[in-house]
Amino acid sequence: MFEIGVMADSFRLSIREGIKKSAEVGATGIQLYAVSGEMDPDNLDAAGRRDLLKFIKDQGLVVAAVCGDLGGHGFAIAADNPAKIEKSKKIVDLAKDLESNVITTHIGVVPAEDTEVRRVMAEACNELGAYAESVGAAFAIETGPETAVTLKGFLDGLDTKGIRVNYDPANLVMVTGDDPVEGVRILGDYIVHTHAKDGVMKQKTDPKVIYDFFAEGGIEDMRMSDYFLETPLGQGSVDFPAYLKALEEVGYSGFLTIEREVGGEPEKDIAEAVQFLKNILGK
Repeated sequence: MFEIGVMADSFRLSIREGIKKSAEVGATGIQLYAVSGEMDPDNLDAAGRRDLLKFIKDQGLVVAAVCGDLGGHGFAIAADNPAKIEKSKKIVDLAKDLESNVITTHIGVVPAEDTEVRRVMAEACNELGAYAESVGAAFAIETGPETAVTLKGFLDGLDTKGIRVNYDPANLVMVTGDDPVEGVRILGDYIVHTHAKDGVMKQKTDPKVIYDFFAEGGIEDMRMSDYFLETPLGQGSVDFPAYLKALEEVGYSGFLTIEREVGGEPEKDIAEAVQFLKNILGK
């Protein structure tokens, strides 16, 4: 059966306080950002990693996944990729030291057609996936920038089994307008981690416009709130009972990791999200 996790950074506290809060609200696992600051792999030596893992275990938690999202345009720009790949491999090593086999990331917006950008992304993913696979881990691409059909076609064309999927149903609802239940059936063989998040689309636009906005730090006269809204679980367009049933049908039994990126009361929203999931799961 599913386990409930929390993106510890969603509490907007220090790392260790976020970890403690995750345990307090009833989660059994956490996801941690590991790209900068204290969690940057260059800033966390072997002793620091052992100490952090002990602290996590002392709270009764495991690391469900590590977020290695380096921002920008993902792996869509060839000139940026050597440095990003090197950093990403270090994040894989950190994840393994924290006893996690899943590193989540955004790779950019995958073009539906065979373009130079798509080939650049595939080359980077093949190298990253091969490295992850060699140590028993996987890079999990987060859903959202493209439809499930386009992402599956991209994954099917790779030369490695080290690239999988971090399934975020809300991103599909909010940005592509894709059906998150049907998307599970399309991507089922690739799903190794999920986000428990909800939302609504207010106005449809090209997903590339949305993700370029995040990558480039804003576009004049563009407000994300005009296009989509992240909501507490159960208050958006994700049909969670049907979504969880689909996950079960494709054989997924891992973490449902709560991610709350907006709102003024993250602890309240996350605690209610844990209870919402427990109610559906009969826990």
